[in-house]
Amino acid sequence: MASPAQLDMLEKIKSQVGFIAALDQSGGSTPKALRLYGVMESDYNGDEEMFRKVHDMRTRIVTSKAFDGSRVLGAILFENTLDREIAGKPSAEYLWQDKHVVPFLKVDKGLQDEVNGTQLLKPISNLDELLAKANKQNVFGTKMRSVIKLANEAGIEAVVAQQFEVGKQILAAGLVPILEPEIDIHSPEKAAAEAMLKAAILKHLDSLSADTPVMFKVTLPETANFYAELVSHPKVLKLVALSGGYDREEANQRLTENKGMIASFSRALTEGVSAQQSDAEFDSVLDATIESIYQASRS
Repeated sequence: MASPAQLDMLEKIKSQVGFIAALDQSGGSTPKALRLYGVMESDYNGDEEMFRKVHDMRTRIVTSKAFDGSRVLGAILFENTLDREIAGKPSAEYLWQDKHVVPFLKVDKGLQDEVNGTQLLKPISNLDELLAKANKQNVFGTKMRSVIKLANEAGIEAVVAQQFEVGKQILAAGLVPILEPEIDIHSPEKAAAEAMLKAAILKHLDSLSADTPVMFKVTLPETANFYAELVSHPKVLKLVALSGGYDREEANQRLTENKGMIASFSRALTEGVSAQQSDAEFDSVLDATIESIYQASRS
């Protein structure tokens, strides 16, 4: 049974214009995220210091006056962030109560080795425990990422089937899953992979009941409005786009060409901000970034 807060979050995601901030870099991607922010490996020792540094970065972003629910619909958090506090409150609570930004939780444990041109999710052994924790903290939804590198029908079917299987477990816990079958932007078969992915998703959507909406996070497509059937599908709450390595200018341009898709950017969101900036400079850069992504998400 959804809490009153989660029902309010559902209404916000359903009806408001904006985008989702991806603040969910985990162990493997954290050093790169920190380097781009101007914090080098020599500035910390071990994982605990590294996670504290990246939490400081995320705290600076979400506590900035530029970051609030008027343009940012939601934020995806890493479990380590969920377990920490922002301004004296649990992170998810701060996001919703102070910023009116809907909290999501990244639940995947990384990727398996490549098979059939794709990488499936590693098993999520503690998923029930994670979902219980998320519900306790009034988190709205979850996110998990698989990767598609080639237009291999068997591989893409396996990715989509696994995403839906885990997604149904998340729906049963009362949370809204963001299914993320990312297509590598460097794939030599990107357009063909997109066609196979869309067909597989539409087929699997038939297995869901109409009262259990899901969200999808996909790579910006080669053809504008390619995922229009997903945008308008009654079982799809929102279709969000990952930047996938495109710089912010190109990601925003591609997003503008796709009506009804909204951003869920990570690197493109933090591009240009750094630990060395004054608060005024940091807020100014972040405000311009958020405005550009917001405008691209309004298309």
